[in-house]
Amino acid sequence: MQRAFLLISAWLALYVSGLAHATEPVPLPPPPAAEQPAPHIALLLPLKSETFGPSAQIVEQGFKAAAGVLLTEATPGNLPVRVYGSFDESKDAVALYRLAVSNGAQAVVGPLTRSGVAALAAEKNLPVPTLVLNGNDTGGTQGKLYFFGLSIENEAKQVARLINQDGLHQLIVISTRSQLSHRLQLAVEEEWVAQGNKVVREIEFNDDPAVFADVAAQPDTAIFLAADAVTARYIRPFLPNRAALYASSQIFAGNSDAMLNYDLSGIHFVDMPWLLQPEHPATMTYPRITPALSNDQERLYALGVDAYRLIRVLLENKTTQALPLDGVSGTIKLEGRQFVRSALPAVFVQGRAQPADAPVAATPIFFPAQLHAAASAVPAQ
Repeated sequence: MQRAFLLISAWLALYVSGLAHATEPVPLPPPPAAEQPAPHIALLLPLKSETFGPSAQIVEQGFKAAAGVLLTEATPGNLPVRVYGSFDESKDAVALYRLAVSNGAQAVVGPLTRSGVAALAAEKNLPVPTLVLNGNDTGGTQGKLYFFGLSIENEAKQVARLINQDGLHQLIVISTRSQLSHRLQLAVEEEWVAQGNKVVREIEFNDDPAVFADVAAQPDTAIFLAADAVTARYIRPFLPNRAALYASSQIFAGNSDAMLNYDLSGIHFVDMPWLLQPEHPATMTYPRITPALSNDQERLYALGVDAYRLIRVLLENKTTQALPLDGVSGTIKLEGRQFVRSALPAVFVQGRAQPADAPVAATPIFFPAQLHAAASAVPAQ
């Protein structure tokens, strides 16, 4: 139970708030004596942090899984991976980076936390290709520094563009009081207005479905749910069946429970091919952890897989030839120093999430509560 709590807390900090960081005032340990200087790829992660350690371990597993697959290729210059674990990246990241370079690192991946990224981005001398695993909040463009992470804001902006492409030009945003919800709301509205569209209404849901009483389906209007899966399942049955509904990946908790997913029927969202297309050849290339991880953990694992693939692109100086990259976390392109990920459009159909371009049977949408009400209305024979 304690481990699960720590993992959830770390995920919220990395993927949702991005503000917290470990604070253990533990000095940086010396490198293992057996590791002699040699060319390698360095992976810098907060593996010794009580807060971020579990998440970092999953990223490491994804990174090593991709390395294990791609190192089998007969490619000149393939390099082994060395892992450098820290307690607190805000204090350790720069020292670990310098240590890795002095040990022969030809490329560096990490840090993972925003505080660690900020510390490293402030450095003026980054001599080798460096891929940090978070967003560019610092505006850093020095040396050979590149950014790649899981941004919920970028997802929301992608959804705003999808809504516009679907020919809808007015937006209703439903939010809650959570920090995640407000971040989603701000991002989707910013992109929506930037496209010349109009936000016609904002609804804050605080457990009272009466706020949806006058929400009607309109041909030119979309509804964006700035909510997680649990909240969205509660809200969806109170919205019009024919409404155009959209959300971020936070609405998708997996396809294991079809009955619960029925309450999300018709909602469009975006998420990783790693989760939505597990049997696609591009995702089957890389091994998965058994037993299966939670969706949030799987996203971290996919981040590790694509991080290894991207550092190979940087090492081989093939950004023009290799990009956009068909990654397991989405289609990845380079904009300045930021690797931008476009997730896969998807929709809930008959209790299951599937890619939006998959064939869909013309079946009316019914929710469990509606079916129960209809059954109760039938007179007894």
